[in-house]
Amino acid sequence: MAVAGGGGRPAGRQARGKQMQRTVNNVKMTLICGFITLLVLRGTVGINLLAYGGGGGGYDAAALAAAADEARVVEDIERILREIRSDSDPDEEEDDDNGGIDASATVTNSTAVRSASATTPAKSLNYTLGPKVTRWNAKRRQWLSRNPGFPSRDARGNPRILLVTGSQPAPCDNPIGDHYLLKSTKNKIDYCRIHGIEIVHNMAHLDRELAGYWAKLPLLRRLMLSHPEVEWVWWMDSDALFTDMAFELPFERYEGRNLVIHGYPDLLFRQRSWIALNTGSFLLRNCQWSLELLDAWAPMGPKGHVRDEAGKLLTASLTGRPAFEADDQSALIHLLLTEKERWMEKVYVENEYYLHGFWAGLVDRYEEMMEKHHPGLGDDRWPFVTHFVGCKPCGSYGDYPAERCLSSMERAFNFADNQVLRLYGFRHRSLVNAKVRRVANRTANPLVNKAAALKMDAKIQS
Repeated sequence: MAVAGGGGRPAGRQARGKQMQRTVNNVKMTLICGFITLLVLRGTVGINLLAYGGGGGGYDAAALAAAADEARVVEDIERILREIRSDSDPDEEEDDDNGGIDASATVTNSTAVRSASATTPAKSLNYTLGPKVTRWNAKRRQWLSRNPGFPSRDARGNPRILLVTGSQPAPCDNPIGDHYLLKSTKNKIDYCRIHGIEIVHNMAHLDRELAGYWAKLPLLRRLMLSHPEVEWVWWMDSDALFTDMAFELPFERYEGRNLVIHGYPDLLFRQRSWIALNTGSFLLRNCQWSLELLDAWAPMGPKGHVRDEAGKLLTASLTGRPAFEADDQSALIHLLLTEKERWMEKVYVENEYYLHGFWAGLVDRYEEMMEKHHPGLGDDRWPFVTHFVGCKPCGSYGDYPAERCLSSMERAFNFADNQVLRLYGFRHRSLVNAKVRRVANRTANPLVNKAAALKMDAKIQS
């Protein structure tokens, strides 16, 4: 196990402390479980005897009320047990091999967090995503030449793409959120299957410091280094849906560029708006430049003091930004503005199609789109991506009413799903109905109309 400085005593004391804390928690849970057992036995054996008055007198109301009180006590204790279990964060427990984490890096990062400056937190921070990787372009080329079974282009000659998304490891606060996360994942799998794209759905926190919206950064870096055969890594938020299943990215447009992100140059450079770009859906080329961008992007992300102070800096730097902790989108905009000469030459700000399309102005127009247009356009006539910014279907809060968000997500899913189901001769009864109906006649010779069924950009019945 790697440690900071000389010797392993601090790490040993820390491990013993954590082991003692786990032992205390286990003892608490054992005692409480025993107490619950006694209560349950009493409730199932003794309460009926006490509550029943005997001699045909019926049940005693006071005893029944006492039984109800005890049931509430059991419920409270079960809640406490759940809290104790949740307090034991798996990330805090050290395995014998330290889970593959360099302890010296962890100590350095913690020290850096404490030493952050209130005015320029990113500049006084030594936080990194990992050991510095150099000459990655040359190393990739060498690896590809030695591994011809892993080409960087697919059978059609297009660059190999890895779509990356993710969700929290725990269940959603709102149970129906898990259902819509499943629909969102199904939607992404459908698009990737149709276009020959690989997909990764991550549910693990790879870096404890970069939780929340920052969690994508260490994940993207790790995937780049682990998949040298991949030319582009494409991040997409879990609350974003493909709604044009025929549209394909115009990669010929991005020659010489390494970051493709939806946004508006005027908002970025003239207004310095904090919503000039959207990091809910963007592409990074697997190259040395991108690794360096991630390294420069990450220092505002460590949770706690650093993120809070960086948030103050971003609010002062960007137009219209509310006062809250540093987020990855604001940090990227700040980085591109303050170090424009270093980064912007390789950035493509895309707005000719909806790599990110804000849902509120789109979901109510789907019927109109089906009537007037067809898939394959990708823009406001038939949006490539519909992104439910501010909805948070998995959480217990959001910027919009939950009912509106969920009904809109249902419409977006069914709108996209119709484009998939027609390959098999079906469609949803309506955009608010999960049930489907057959729209193609059954035939003993299904290959006759196969070419027409595969024409993804054909007009869809409204």
